[in-house]
Amino acid sequence: MASHQAMHETKKAQAKRALRSLAIGIAIPMTLNLVVIIFISSGYNKYNRLVKPFWYAPPLWFIHLATLGSSLFMGLASWLVWADGGFKDEPNALSLYIAQFTLSIMWEPLVLIVNAYWLASVSCFVNFVTLYLCYLRFRKVNPFAKDLAKPCLLWVGYLTLVSYKLIFL
Repeated sequence: MASHQAMHETKKAQAKRALRSLAIGIAIPMTLNLVVIIFISSGYNKYNRLVKPFWYAPPLWFIHLATLGSSLFMGLASWLVWADGGFKDEPNALSLYIAQFTLSIMWEPLVLIVNAYWLASVSCFVNFVTLYLCYLRFRKVNPFAKDLAKPCLLWVGYLTLVSYKLIFL
């Protein structure tokens, strides 16, 4: 009976650690994205004054929402890979995830502050390639992590097209 109780306590402790690591794995990228959204895009900028259709250059609220969603998905995907020991088995996966995340938070400063649409376009393209490499590494470790990366690929691909279109406005 004591052995069963000890095993139950061990499982409970493991579950708490897993939930804590999951919360951290999601909270850090989401918080950093929120900081960028609040401090970078809260001011008046050229992007807000552009006359454009929705599909050509979407409103900032849509970009913020999709970026946060992408951050949530990739944070969860990276946690799943980490939980399955994938960062040990696929050593490039962590550096690719960090590079992808760093590139993803660069879009708003490049577009909204610097107005460097060409640089944002190049950054998005590199982000897409990095995210695709993450996708390839993640699918080797956890099929669900791979599936979580798919909508992020679509989003970054769309942002790449938006950035390219902004060059010609």
